[in-house]
Amino acid sequence: MRIVIAGGHGQIALRLERLLAERGDEVAGIIRRPGQAGDLLAAGAEPVVCDLESATVADVARHLESADAAVFAAGAGPGSGIDRKDTVDRGAATLFADAAEAAGVRRLIVVSSMGADSEPAEGTDPVFAAYLRAKGAADADIRARSGLDWTILRPGRLTNDPGTGRVTLSPGSTGRGEVTRDDVAAVLAALLEDEWGALGLTLELIGGDTPVTEAVKALAD
Repeated sequence: MRIVIAGGHGQIALRLERLLAERGDEVAGIIRRPGQAGDLLAAGAEPVVCDLESATVADVARHLESADAAVFAAGAGPGSGIDRKDTVDRGAATLFADAAEAAGVRRLIVVSSMGADSEPAEGTDPVFAAYLRAKGAADADIRARSGLDWTILRPGRLTNDPGTGRVTLSPGSTGRGEVTRDDVAAVLAALLEDEWGALGLTLELIGGDTPVTEAVKALAD
């Protein structure tokens, strides 16, 4: 399977790239800076330099040609302002979806954020509120598309603790909680192998007691 990951130098993406390469998949990661290429090569991924904030749909579609699946794991990141929350977390996500459709790649998984469907509470930090609104707008755009077999994954608060291999994964509310980046990557890898159970679902993810593979298989029920 060939998989292209937007935001290929992100912390979750690098973990996912290692998992996919280790199981024999062909994986490419889209990055903004050539200097990030070495980290992707070390993870077993092909680096593809393309700035999703300035690229056209045709530019990105060329990188998605022959892919079996695409993962949007990009984000403006800490320290970015309100404007970049919109151009990356919303704009780049919808551009990537447009490119996937143009390239004929139906399978798309989007890494979003818990709380993205709700208006931020009064008093929420303005930049974080803009982030949640951008994620929510992107998710709504993805869910309206009939040309994609999409899944939206909304993790809880991310940590860098070692993965446990056990999670709570639900198309309903999991409640607030933490989840390791290792476990998010493991869930993404499992979702990419799942053909039917997770299609058209918006999933919440936190740490839990169910092994990752079982949690993903249970979605089909």
